[in-house]
Amino acid sequence: MKLSKPACMATITFFVVAASLPLTAQGHNQKHHHYKLIDMGTLGGPQSYLTIPDNYAAVLNDQGTVTGWADTSTIDPYPNFCFNEDCFVSHAFQSRTGNLTDLGALPDGASSASTWISPNGLIAGVSQNGEIDPLVSGFPEFRAVLWKHGNISDLGTLPAGGYESIANAVNNSGLVVGVATNTTPDANSMFGLGYQTRAFRWDNETGMQDLGTLGTGTDAEALLVNQHEQIVGVSYTNSVPSSYCAQSFDLSLTTGAFLWQNGSMKDLGNFGGTCTFPTDLNDQGQVVGISTVSGDQFQHAFLWNHGSLNDLPNAIGGNNGAAVALNNAGDVVGWASLPGDQDIQAALWRNNTMTDLGTVGGDPCSVGFSINATKQVIGVSVPACDFSQSRAFLWEDGSIVDLNTLIPPHSKLYLTSPATINDQGEIAGVGLDSNSEGHAFLLIPCDENHPSVEGCDYTLVDATAASSRPTPMVGDVSSRSLPQSLMRRMKRYHLPGRAFGPGN
Repeated sequence: MKLSKPACMATITFFVVAASLPLTAQGHNQKHHHYKLIDMGTLGGPQSYLTIPDNYAAVLNDQGTVTGWADTSTIDPYPNFCFNEDCFVSHAFQSRTGNLTDLGALPDGASSASTWISPNGLIAGVSQNGEIDPLVSGFPEFRAVLWKHGNISDLGTLPAGGYESIANAVNNSGLVVGVATNTTPDANSMFGLGYQTRAFRWDNETGMQDLGTLGTGTDAEALLVNQHEQIVGVSYTNSVPSSYCAQSFDLSLTTGAFLWQNGSMKDLGNFGGTCTFPTDLNDQGQVVGISTVSGDQFQHAFLWNHGSLNDLPNAIGGNNGAAVALNNAGDVVGWASLPGDQDIQAALWRNNTMTDLGTVGGDPCSVGFSINATKQVIGVSVPACDFSQSRAFLWEDGSIVDLNTLIPPHSKLYLTSPATINDQGEIAGVGLDSNSEGHAFLLIPCDENHPSVEGCDYTLVDATAASSRPTPMVGDVSSRSLPQSLMRRMKRYHLPGRAFGPGN
């Protein structure tokens, strides 16, 4: 994690990718279910959040449990290093009914946040511990943590020493992976505090273990873990600078993707460039992400499948693409660029064939974020390709629709940033309220799998009718910016020559 002054929890971020395919004829007659909208609210402060990092992160499981973090009414005690952009103390939460359960922080710690929830409800994340890093003046220490049955455990730091750690993911057996610093000075630190960053695995029996690095690289980060204890992450491979990775991921040097299993770290390969980054891992051991080609002029989406690195095709004429997420069947979503490489559209790859998912209402750009077992896709469609504003979309059976047209009229949130769709079709994300504050939300489909849900409208919506309906507005949505975590995600997964959002 690249932390800067002031360091905000928005630095635990997600990333974006987009791809595209022609819509099928059946999309014209497709009908969609309505959704019940649950606003997660806050813990007394203005905002609530879901993690949106550079890789895919599960914030909703198939049991309908959502995890994120929310502002309290307490002002952050570390104003030079605010945990969130609004400088309120925040705590991790979980929710199944829309009522937030405050997961708290470590003793003496102020803020905490969750990054991942496993299928059986284990939650990984980070908490302050009340200590100040002795190597970084004034910086409040971060600790990787695990919540089990609502109880928080401090996972500590590396055996060789260091003062910071963050848990990125956890599986059903309680294997946690993440990133931690040591005490070796490093100007190219992935964490950003000036010390080497190392990937770790943690379990209850052996504690925290340094996974090493690729080649002669000094830094690495573990991002993802599956139910078979395979771990995927990113590592420097040597000391050669990579301007592409520096601009796209805040990773200064030549970077590779790794798979760690049975005590060994394997380089997944590349397409000849200096920047390769993994974004998702499924339980079949397949990995997706992006890799630049020789000369770093373009980035391509990849699928790594049991030893083979496959270049996923761009079927709409551009030179760029990115894979963001995949399901256990190996279906991949992300984005691909149009001719000229200025505009991008959400894409779906099945068996190495790409489908353009289109956009909503004539928008020029879109990005796919998450796909479930029934091949429903969620993402964002945007009226301007700087991604300064967005609306959440659902794509299913060849038809794309603005999710704001499927929730009750006059809803209190405008849905901007979906994050995870589970195999039940439930969707977690972030929207904006009438004060332009971000709130986490859960959408429950009004379908046969969710009968007798109070407040559900079980009639179907014709896709054409939905697309022609005025989008429900909460105040002046057109003037609002996206949450900073999403802006960072867009900035990280840029196209050459295009800046996603302010501050690029």
